[in-house]
Amino acid sequence: MTTSKLSELTGDYVLDTARTRIGFVGRHAMATRVRGRFDEFEGGAHLDGDNPSKSSAELTIQAKSIQTRHLWRDEHLRGKFLDVDSHPTITFASTSVEQVGETSFKVTGDLTIRGVTKPVTVDFALTGDQNDPSRVGLKGSVTINRMDWAVNWNAATGILLSEKVTLEFDATALRQS
Repeated sequence: MTTSKLSELTGDYVLDTARTRIGFVGRHAMATRVRGRFDEFEGGAHLDGDNPSKSSAELTIQAKSIQTRHLWRDEHLRGKFLDVDSHPTITFASTSVEQVGETSFKVTGDLTIRGVTKPVTVDFALTGDQNDPSRVGLKGSVTINRMDWAVNWNAATGILLSEKVTLEFDATALRQS
């Protein structure tokens, strides 16, 4: 990133949904990876470049927008795993931001899936090479245990599918003020 100062990024930002990808990776018992994404979401952040600990972020994902490029699996995930009729959104609201490197951060917050809220810490890095503080790129990930959020269908899925799922964020946000 070539922005001259982190302080230049101070302001309120919204996700550019056309340039943002929110995805996940899980493992199947046959050692294959299942990759997917969510297509409908909105979010924003208040960034304080002079004092990153005063920054905050929030995200709302429409659970029904899950896509793995396999129709049967997508319907199964929507119904049996995510129960989108009863729990239409997945949300994240930050509770703290810690700068851990020149352009890297730990964002801790409350992740709610299927009505269950648990704390997670997402490792983020500022990305991109533009000198445009009105646009910021962020890339991050966190590995969660889906069982902590009751994302399961039956005992067999606990054996056939890994309990660990990596959530991936490749985001572009645009300054609003």
